[in-house]
Formats: sequence, structure tokens, C-alpha cells
Amino acid sequence: MVDIEKSFGRQAFGLNPAAYHSARPEYPDWVFDMLVGRCGLRPGASVFEIGPGTGTATRRLLAFGADPLVAIEPDGRLADFLEASNATPALQVLRTSFEEAALDEGTFDLGISATAFHWLDEEEALDKVARLLRPGGWWAAIWHVFGDDSRPDPFHDATQSVLTASTSPSAGHRGIPFGLDAEARTEALKRTGAFDVVEHKIVPWQLVLTTEETMGLYATYSDITAREDMEAVLEEVGRIAREEFGGRVERNMTTSVFVGRRAADSTTGAEGW
Repeated sequence: MVDIEKSFGRQAFGLNPAAYHSARPEYPDWVFDMLVGRCGLRPGASVFEIGPGTGTATRRLLAFGADPLVAIEPDGRLADFLEASNATPALQVLRTSFEEAALDEGTFDLGISATAFHWLDEEEALDKVARLLRPGGWWAAIWHVFGDDSRPDPFHDATQSVLTASTSPSAGHRGIPFGLDAEARTEALKRTGAFDVVEHKIVPWQLVLTTEETMGLYATYSDITAREDMEAVLEEVGRIAREEFGGRVERNMTTSVFVGRRAADSTTGAEGW
């Protein structure tokens, strides 16, 4: 098993942005209800987004009135797609890494990252996130986690031998996917000393896919795009979906959100929904 370098995430998903965008599932409404009701997303809110990719979350943030929305996307192919798909002056796309992005500190109402934050050094990135937020501003890290070991997953079992070649940072380091490790993610927020409220919510659900949709989704996984035999792997995934599952694949999904409110001082606290 080979670990995928974090730097790979900056160029792993831009080969076919349109296909990536159509294959990735939307974030559920409850995520945005929470951002609006709890985290200050509103018309005129100043927002930055780390690693927006093709804009699955970006589009919804703009619809709720984020203005400006500063999207930091290091892959130029994804940045071009994002800009072309969201033609509004409210969106500002920075073609750079978050580490190198020049942003005004203490000016943002909300910062988010949707299924991308595991590609960064968490400690360093959270320190910069905290500096960018105004006192009382919010940070939200969101993940779609594909798979759930706590529930039966026949398709995962049937394809496991095909897919075990490399490990993405999304897999985490404690036997728990990065985006589901509530203890690690909340402790990282608290260690900054910058957030006075830390909360999280984790919701399981199920995604039903056709054979073509299954192949399209798997073609967006970094542990597959990193392989030289990517096309052969996708063909085998498609064969299993078609012949062993009758063209109807059910995948266990989990969506998680971790939020923190920027404190005016160093007092921190934690709680869960």
C-alpha cells in the first residue's frame, strides 16, 4: 500500500472537470441550512472557500448570497471550469494554493472547505483560517465520505481487491476516515486556541448508482487517478457493477461537518449536535 502525497491533490482532479462535476454527488440541504442558521451564511457575507474544485459547494454558497466569495483553487483547469460555470462578480477565483494565497486577515465572516481539507497540513491551515476570520466568524470543514465500515457494503467488498493500491490522505491515520474522525478534527480546532465554539454533525445516507454512474464516480477518486492502470481498473469496476450487481450499485455515504466560531480571545469550548 502506497500513501498518496498531499501535494497530489493539487492536480489530481482536473483532467476532465465536466465529468468530475457531473459524477460527484451534491451536498445535502441540511449542510447549507446549518451554514445559514448557525454559521452566518447570508446575503453579503464575506466568504472564502479552500479547494472548491468544480464548485459543487460554491454554487450553493453563491445562491445563499455569499459576496464576495473568494475561491482558492490551485488546479488551473478546475479554476477555469469554476469561473465559467459561475459567471457572477460575487465570485473571485484565486489560482494558487491556500498556503500561498494572499488574503486580508480578520475580514471574513465564514470560511469553508468541502471534501478538500485533508490535502492540507491541518495544523498550519487552521492557524491561517483563524487569522482570516473576524471575531465571531465561522469555519466549516465539510466531507462526503464514500463508504462506511459500520454498515454492510457488498459492492465495496466485491471491488476491494481491485482498488487496494494506494491510500489517500482522506483515509486518515487512526483506522477512521479523516472526515469522520470527530475526536481528531475537533481536537485540532481546539488546539489553535482560536475558536470558542466547536461543533460537529455526522449523517449517514445511501447513494444509488447505475453502472455508468459508478464508473464516473470512481474515476474521480484520487487513489484511482493516481494509478497507471486507471482505465483497466475502471473497466473492472464497471464489469462488477454490471454483471454482479445488475447495474444497480448502492454505496454507503456519510456527510460530516465540523465548525468553529472565531473567538475574540483564547477561550475555547466544544460541543456536538
